[in-house]
Amino acid sequence: MALTLYVDTARWRAHHKHVQEQFPGLVPVCKGNGYGFGHERLAEEATRLSADILAVGTTYEAARIKDWFGGDLLVLTPYRRGEEPVPLPDRVIRSVSSVDGVYGLVGARVVIEVMSSMKRHGISERDLPQLHAAIENVRLEGFAIHLPLDRTDGSDAVEEVIGWMDRLRAARLPLHTMFVSHLKADELARLQQQFPQTRFRARIGTRLWLGDHEATEYRGAVLDVTRVTKGDRFGYRQQKAASDGFLVVVAGGTSHGVGLEAPKALHGVMPRAKGVARAGLATVNRNLSPFVWGGKQRWFAEPPHMQVSILFVPADAPEPNVGDELVAHLRHTTTQFDRLVDK
Repeated sequence: MALTLYVDTARWRAHHKHVQEQFPGLVPVCKGNGYGFGHERLAEEATRLSADILAVGTTYEAARIKDWFGGDLLVLTPYRRGEEPVPLPDRVIRSVSSVDGVYGLVGARVVIEVMSSMKRHGISERDLPQLHAAIENVRLEGFAIHLPLDRTDGSDAVEEVIGWMDRLRAARLPLHTMFVSHLKADELARLQQQFPQTRFRARIGTRLWLGDHEATEYRGAVLDVTRVTKGDRFGYRQQKAASDGFLVVVAGGTSHGVGLEAPKALHGVMPRAKGVARAGLATVNRNLSPFVWGGKQRWFAEPPHMQVSILFVPADAPEPNVGDELVAHLRHTTTQFDRLVDK
């Protein structure tokens, strides 16, 4: 009995090819938990796409993935002097976001990140004059810019990239390759048309692996079902059942990421109102689970355990049976499955 990720493999891979066609020179990204699929599986899929570079989050991820992917590995986390050394092959390319970082990587292959409106990390315009000397002792693979997802000020992503292209060109720095993130296909095409001598390479993770929501589905197996009547005590905290129904033990707990949710940016009155309502219910131990039964998301009977969750299903709903599987609405990037099944 397990929490299972089911993958409609043909549909999933068809989506990969569609994205690859939209973004020539695509650099697949495999970081964190491998977008819910795991590093080994995504390395295999990147190889299937004939990708020459796979982007990873950290040097530790690069050390693990190097045995599963034969092409170049681009580490997205910028190099910092004093970081723990990790043995890596020469095909690993390091991102750098400071002049000092470039000087610290003598002989290495590097991609220099520029500071975007994200304001996370990157070389500033005032750093550009110092780069000429710094890049003489590294193998420069190109520059990179990481753009925000939302542009609430109405600004144009393409114009932001053009601005940096003009600054780099004015500083007489090599512009053979620019790695970009969070651009649309038509935006990338506009840039390529305006700068034909530069190769633009889109680093894509979420859109590539998770862009077709219908291609994947999590399901948790029912392990036990116990009938309860109103007032019966149950669980670790011996709470009372609010009404007649069933306690359903389903595979999927905190070790899988169930009950753990990354904060979301809320826009608009209705989403904020729903967020307030959820917070209010949580104060009286009412938390909606990600598991669906009888066409409805069911409430946690109590907080999820390490490997299972206990749900409350009211008496007027169909009674689940041991072995049934409940669809679970889980976030791929925070979920760890027990098994993956291709179908």
